[in-house]
Amino acid sequence: MTPKTGLNLERKYSINFDLPERDKKLIKFIIIHYTGMKIESKAIERLVNPKSKVSTHYFIRNDGTIINMVPDEYVAWHAGVSNWKNFKSLNKYSIGVELSNPGHNHGYKNFSHKQIVSLTKLLKMFIKEYKIKKENILGHSDIAPLRKKDPGEKFPWKKLGKKRVSFWHKLNEDKTKIYRKKELSSIEKKLFLKNLYQFGYCQIKEKSINQNISYLTKAFQRRFRQDLINGKIDKECLLISKSLINN
Repeated sequence: MTPKTGLNLERKYSINFDLPERDKKLIKFIIIHYTGMKIESKAIERLVNPKSKVSTHYFIRNDGTIINMVPDEYVAWHAGVSNWKNFKSLNKYSIGVELSNPGHNHGYKNFSHKQIVSLTKLLKMFIKEYKIKKENILGHSDIAPLRKKDPGEKFPWKKLGKKRVSFWHKLNEDKTKIYRKKELSSIEKKLFLKNLYQFGYCQIKEKSINQNISYLTKAFQRRFRQDLINGKIDKECLLISKSLINN
């Protein structure tokens, strides 16, 4: 079922996937990750190692080469415990794409131009083949904000939004920055969270609620306000959250 992309794909298959084949109609999301490992070859080895119990459908090297590791018709093990809107355990409903990058713990860096070019081509193919909505192209930290940071604040969501292969807000960031020091009332903070829940983020439970709200806010900021990740809800965050649900 993996569609012909017109790309020069390498194939290095992993056996880390679920049987039987899934219906094409179940594929509703694309989840983007970084590997979080210093050495690219070690990341590839891990994704095909049965003992690792992880995998991905596609891996994009630093040089832009795309490796197909699990055919689209099978459920790869990339999302883990995850939530978005009314969906839980998103492995079943998604295609996973891993980009080689050492991540926050090993010298996080910009993604290469060649990686983003290849990713853009893949996303266009997914949108066409599986009728994926732009708002359903997500980062790992979107669907697991309490435990994940990838693909992180260096991932070019805005650039991909301009290419119409991801979702981005329509606000002028130069104008909204002035609201960063504007503190919000408790009611306004609740409205911010309500907007995030409506957009798709998981609702925070009462346990460790303040810490978890900070994690959720950081996930939102890594996605939609990438130059300031502080976990604090200010008026700029509120304005962006409103634009997401009114877009």
